[in-house]
Amino acid sequence: MTYEATVQFKFDATYTYNYNCSTGYDADNFIPEEHYLITAPAADLSAKQYFKLFEKFMLCVGMSPSSIRSGAMSLVFNDMVNEEDQRKVCKEYELTMDEDLHGKYQEWKKLDAPFEHHKENVVSEPKDLGRYQRFAVYSDDQLNEMLDAYDRLQIDSADGVA
Repeated sequence: MTYEATVQFKFDATYTYNYNCSTGYDADNFIPEEHYLITAPAADLSAKQYFKLFEKFMLCVGMSPSSIRSGAMSLVFNDMVNEEDQRKVCKEYELTMDEDLHGKYQEWKKLDAPFEHHKENVVSEPKDLGRYQRFAVYSDDQLNEMLDAYDRLQIDSADGVA
């Protein structure tokens, strides 16, 4: 037995420009007639594939990607969906629900507590790195050679040679 199925999304629109209206829009900004037909084989589509297909359809009819994502999330995170099901989705996508943030914060504080005493021993980097950045292109050996040359110059100039 063979099973074949297709799914179609169809969008038809017509626009009639009102020449008496002074909205500031020009008739050239509108297409007088639009027709979209998206067809896909549906025999073995997963739920995620159906959503991807519908996302393409919604993009065709002018929805913004952020509105599409918001609409998809509203299917899961609303008052009509069981909290246990919401938590399963959160776990699958590594999300944290608002009501769990305080507990997560307390957990992070416990994890950071053993390292609190090290904060005093940390040496911060100099605030103004601008004058040091010009030396970043040199290796340690090259910098040591420059210091040695400078020291030799100082010694020679102290002897009156330089």
